[in-house]
Order: sequence, then C-alpha cells, then structure tokens
Amino acid sequence: MRRLFVNGENRPRAGWRLLFQFLLNNAGGLLLGSLVLVAFGGLSAGGTGPLSSLYLNVLLYAATALAAVASVWIAGRFLDRRPFSGFGLRLNRAWWSDLGFGLILGASLMAAIFAVEFAAGWVTVTGSFEPVDGGTFFPAILAPVALFVCVGFYEELVSRGYQLTNLAEGLDTPGIGPRGAILLAWVLSSSFFGILHAFNPNTTPLSTINIALAGLMLGLGFVLTGELAIPIGLHITWNFFQGNVFGFPVSGLDPVGATFLTTDQTGPDLLTGGPFGPEGGLLAPAAMLAGCLLIALRVRRRSGNLTPHTPIAENPTRDRQTNR
Repeated sequence: MRRLFVNGENRPRAGWRLLFQFLLNNAGGLLLGSLVLVAFGGLSAGGTGPLSSLYLNVLLYAATALAAVASVWIAGRFLDRRPFSGFGLRLNRAWWSDLGFGLILGASLMAAIFAVEFAAGWVTVTGSFEPVDGGTFFPAILAPVALFVCVGFYEELVSRGYQLTNLAEGLDTPGIGPRGAILLAWVLSSSFFGILHAFNPNTTPLSTINIALAGLMLGLGFVLTGELAIPIGLHITWNFFQGNVFGFPVSGLDPVGATFLTTDQTGPDLLTGGPFGPEGGLLAPAAMLAGCLLIALRVRRRSGNLTPHTPIAENPTRDRQTNR
C-alpha cells in the first residue's frame, strides 16, 4: 500500500504531489480572496465606484498569485524537495533577456492578429485612450497592467513550472525516457490548461482547443530552456495587448480598466473568435504557430539545439543521493 503513495526516494509520487499542490492552491486562493473581500468591504464602506471595483479585481488576482506562489513553494519544499528556483525561476541575466523577448513576442503576435482583422475590414476602431467604466484613462490603465502581470506569472508558475515539471518526472520511465516524458507532460499540461479555461464565458469547442494550443506555445520556451522567462513574458503581453491595447475580449472576458483602442468586431466569428476574443477563432492558431517558430529560432540561436531540456524530468534528490 505504501508503494501507491511513496516512491523509491521516500517522496510522495508525482500524482499525489500534483493533487496536493492543486488543492492547496485553490484553498489558498479562496481563503486569501475571502480576506480581500472582507477587508475591501470595510475600507470601501459605503459604495463602490468603477475604480473601486477595478482595484478590488486587481487585489483578488494578486491574492491568487500569492496563493499560487505559496502552494508551489510549500509543495516544492516539503514534497518535491526542489528549490523554488528549480521551477524555472533562476533569475540570471539570460533569464531577464528571455523575459524581454517573451514580452516583445506576445505584443507582436497580437498586433499581427489585429493587423489582419483590420486589413480585412473585420474590426473597426471607434475610439482611443478610453476608460472602460468612466473616469480617466490614467490611472485606469495601470490596473490591467498589474492584473495581467499577476496572471502571466502565476499561471505559468503553476501550469508549466509545477505541473509540467512533476508530470515529466513522473512519466520518466525506462520505456519513455526523459525527452519523451517532457513532451508528453507538455501535451498533458497544455490540455489541462485548455480544460480549465473551458468554464470561461462565451466558450466554444474551438476556443477550448485553441487555449490548449496556447498552452503548447507558452510551454515551448520552458520545454526548450527549463526556464519560465519566455512563457511569463509572452503570457503577459499576449493578454494585455489583446484586451487593453486592441480592445478585444480576453478568453471570453471583456477588457477592464481602460483600452488604448476601442474596437468593434464585425468579421466572421469562426475567424475572429467573436465574443470569446481572438483565442476563439482560426487566426489565433496561425499566430501561435508563428510564435512557436520564433521561440524555436530564439532558442536555437542562443543554445545551438532544439532538444527538450532534460533536467526538467530529473529527480531533484538524485545528486544528493549520489553524493552520500
């Protein structure tokens, strides 16, 4: 019975580690979110205008990010026996350079989608520098910046940093090997990423498939480098430019805060994504494919190869056991 729960290194097996982190993350998010609601309710004491609601939204996302960090640190420290930096956060000069590349890439890919729709007459610009719910453009635009920084960081830390790493380690068996395990974990974690977004507003089967494909694009940088720099940067600007620069819905959710451009989509939903946003249409997979190619070129130029970063699948206690 013990073998069902514990592996040869006297650690919980990968499946149990993943389940524990998932439950801890969600429980922590609910607890911190509830505390934010209680505290914010006491501070606002009377009414909540548009800006107050917006700031509340940012605080809730920050609480979610804090819960994600705590759950990954606790699971990594006590179950994985892996340092927090081992989840793709070795913050050296190369890491920050890749983060910058990811930020530019996300902005460029979403700008390309907008350019295609604009050239085809599928989107019309109806305004600029407008707050979504009244007030002034600045500081309303700062809220979605903070919001999407939180989302880009915690979703990548959990989905790629923790889940993909543990899946790869658990799947690394003699019949699969580390490279096969990483590729399989990449697909499985991306599929789960798509399923989690299937509960968003205005979802369709195509949008769920596309979000899973987005998980593959976001995970590629991690699979090839073992670092979360490219995925985090790409995730942040993909979302921010989608919602708050070009005024599109983001995964079914309307933009918040303010938008640089206010737009009206009139093109075919099959291509533009309609009320779900570009991630629900057929233009998105084309942009994602281009993103994968550009990530591969970046990594090939930096490292000279395009093979999975096999330490992702390694047992973090192996070196310590060998050195005893």
